[in-house]
Amino acid sequence: MSNDQPTSGQPPEDDPFLKKPHEPPPSSGSPYDSAPPPPPPPYDPGPYGGGGPYGGADPLAGMPPLAEPGKRILARLIDFLIISIPLYLISLPWGGAVEVTDNNGNSGDIGDVFSQTYSGHQLIWSLIGLVVYVAYDTYFTHKDGRTVGKRLLKLRVAMLNDGRVPDTGASFLRAVVLWLPALLCCPCLWWLINIVLMFTDKPYRQGLQDKAAKTVVVQTN
Repeated sequence: MSNDQPTSGQPPEDDPFLKKPHEPPPSSGSPYDSAPPPPPPPYDPGPYGGGGPYGGADPLAGMPPLAEPGKRILARLIDFLIISIPLYLISLPWGGAVEVTDNNGNSGDIGDVFSQTYSGHQLIWSLIGLVVYVAYDTYFTHKDGRTVGKRLLKLRVAMLNDGRVPDTGASFLRAVVLWLPALLCCPCLWWLINIVLMFTDKPYRQGLQDKAAKTVVVQTN
């Protein structure tokens, strides 16, 4: 039987209560900090060292500049015209795609938005337009975050949490939330809400489609 005793005041190395040196906690990083390679990040990792959207003092630290609302509206208008003009021309042999009727079944004034209802003819073309618009937005947003309009205005859609290009699911969700109400439900009210949010939403200027897909629109070089 051993009579060895630990030195007074010095706990043995395997003592479970032996205090270890404190190590610094890992840094939280920016929502645009890049993931470790591979693959390479969509943004240059240099500028994205600020605080996160919920843990940092400044939610915009480390992010590229948010897109200006005026540029976003203009980019969306360009995309709308790119699709709507060919779609309208294609619909002409079948009577056009923009006929509207009032509640009495008569042709209505285009400005009378509160009393107009879809005719069966326009509903079909609205559904066709919905498919085309959603496919257009989903494809280009997933490709590199830029539709034709955004490319011309030097804007880009990015995931809010890490700045990467949205995947197919996020791109599709964003497109559906944007275009479904705009084409089938309440177009004037829907665009008004989104335009107001571009100017007033804090801190990221997210439209309803951005909030649904957790994306943000930023300025590019």
